[in-house]
Amino acid sequence: MAAQINPSILSADFARLAEEAKAVEGADWLHVDVMDNHFVPNLTLGTPVVESLARATDIPLDCHLMMEDPDRWAPQYVEAGASSVTFHVEAAHAPIRLAREIRAKGARAAMALKPATPIESYEDILPELDMLLIMTVEPGFGGQAFLDITLPKIRRTRELIARHGLEMWLQVDGGVSAETIERCAEAGADVFVAGSAVYGAKDPAEAVRVLRAQADRAIADSPWACGH
Repeated sequence: MAAQINPSILSADFARLAEEAKAVEGADWLHVDVMDNHFVPNLTLGTPVVESLARATDIPLDCHLMMEDPDRWAPQYVEAGASSVTFHVEAAHAPIRLAREIRAKGARAAMALKPATPIESYEDILPELDMLLIMTVEPGFGGQAFLDITLPKIRRTRELIARHGLEMWLQVDGGVSAETIERCAEAGADVFVAGSAVYGAKDPAEAVRVLRAQADRAIADSPWACGH
């Protein structure tokens, strides 16, 4: 099971997004954080920027919606060019219906959980998803320190995925760096959002390669990956 690295443009130069996308060629996905200043205390970008990015890069876009009422807005991000759309379960009114609508429009459906939101309450929803995102910081701002208290939840989520025989991806977002990525991979993550660890590096593309190699080694040595 190979690791995937998703550079987050939240840490990129918003005045040069097309160039910043080119700087991470070789990345698996480009992570786009959408914040509405209501669900989280920050305001970023919307569908017009996603449409522009989709035209400017061949890297598929992974849109993470940190917004109220994703049931209304999420399908528009698929139409804007996102290949994967993540909604927060804390904000969704009908998560199963929303996941099915995202899939029906041709994108991967993903659900995010804040650090304090337990996974166990949503076990029955997992088959409706292509990916689950566990936030490893409180959503809203980049550059935060990784929360080690989320590691047990990553492990429990990986156990649930295995118990149900699912092929879904397990993504982590927040404080992912050379110092933390191996712990996340060992716990069960296989998709890693990295912002400042990539865009703060002198060579962002090389940073992606190094992080992927670290994660691949940790996954190969982890108990949960045995048999995959």
